[in-house]
Amino acid sequence: MFVGVGASRVRDLFKKAKDNAPCIILIDEIDAGGRQRGAGIGGGNDEREQTLNQLLTEMDGFEGNTGIIIIAATNRPDVLDSALLRPGRFDRQVTVDTPDIKGRLEILEVHARNKKLDQSVSLEAIARRTPGFSGADLANLLNEAAILTARRRKEAITLLEIDDAVDRVVAGMEGTPLVDSKSKRLIAYHEVGHALIGTLLKDHDPVQKVTLIPRGQAQGLTWFMPNEEQGLITRSQLKARITGALGGRAAEDIIFGAAEVTTGAGNDLQQVTGMARQMVTRFGMSELGPLSLESQQGEVFLGRDWTTRSEYSESIAARIDTQVRTIVEECYDLAKNIMKQNRSLTDRLVDLLIEKETIDGNEFRQIVAEYTVVPDKTQFVPQL
Repeated sequence: MFVGVGASRVRDLFKKAKDNAPCIILIDEIDAGGRQRGAGIGGGNDEREQTLNQLLTEMDGFEGNTGIIIIAATNRPDVLDSALLRPGRFDRQVTVDTPDIKGRLEILEVHARNKKLDQSVSLEAIARRTPGFSGADLANLLNEAAILTARRRKEAITLLEIDDAVDRVVAGMEGTPLVDSKSKRLIAYHEVGHALIGTLLKDHDPVQKVTLIPRGQAQGLTWFMPNEEQGLITRSQLKARITGALGGRAAEDIIFGAAEVTTGAGNDLQQVTGMARQMVTRFGMSELGPLSLESQQGEVFLGRDWTTRSEYSESIAARIDTQVRTIVEECYDLAKNIMKQNRSLTDRLVDLLIEKETIDGNEFRQIVAEYTVVPDKTQFVPQL
């Protein structure tokens, strides 16, 4: 009964547009109807392809200027049919990326108009603290802060509500704090391991906060904040991030022994393995040389990716695995050495973290600075 309805609607849409020219047609989520036509594998979808063919026919570009501008939006440009992206159809592509610090500040100013902010709140500081946030994330952040302010019966949104809202948006709901126990002390060593190595390595982002308050699935969290918008990342920065991510497991290993390491580093190890593999296969940062061995693609797209063969031989695959393991092992050894050299500093930071449950980044760096730096930049000894 509904065969041809999609194509008919496209014809009606363009007829109405021509009757009302000049006008703009906006098609949201164009990938729903403009997905790449299949190669016969898996059956295909004739009805959707009819709709796409009708859209292509209406946009053929052979007629003179009809006064119609067509704008489409999608999050999946990689699955669009190539015929849609030819000159004369959608011949200009505009990538909308997450905003930079200036854009975030302007977005925050818009969403803060109808909210009562305390004089101590700096929108610029919030913008600086939220790299990678989209406009919707920033709107959600201020809404969460307003909800927290109402719950706490305050007159205006303060920095405390903003901080808690950032944590809520990024990591999830706040859980019940752990009672003082062996588990709490172990988590404290894990988080201090991340923060301490992140502070001592000069190429690592600075620590913003260390906390033992559970959020989402995490029993404790260490926040890092980049100094600037990072477009390009150096090899030394990637290795510093891998070493910092392994800091939690290294602290457990050094303090409690290999038999007492926990499952808390599961997510850290996933990130570490992903970063190390990208260094080898995509960025050419290993002994294999400047080779891109894996393309960046998502799930298999039937009719295009199903028959693609591996881009390297089995012997190269084995060498890739060896290089990934080498990078991770080097970084893990460095993390363990740093923890061994700074045992007394670690114990002091853990005692303070268990007592306060949250340590601010500035306070953390101040305590580390009380220990004299040895020239190799990794070994710290207490001042006499």
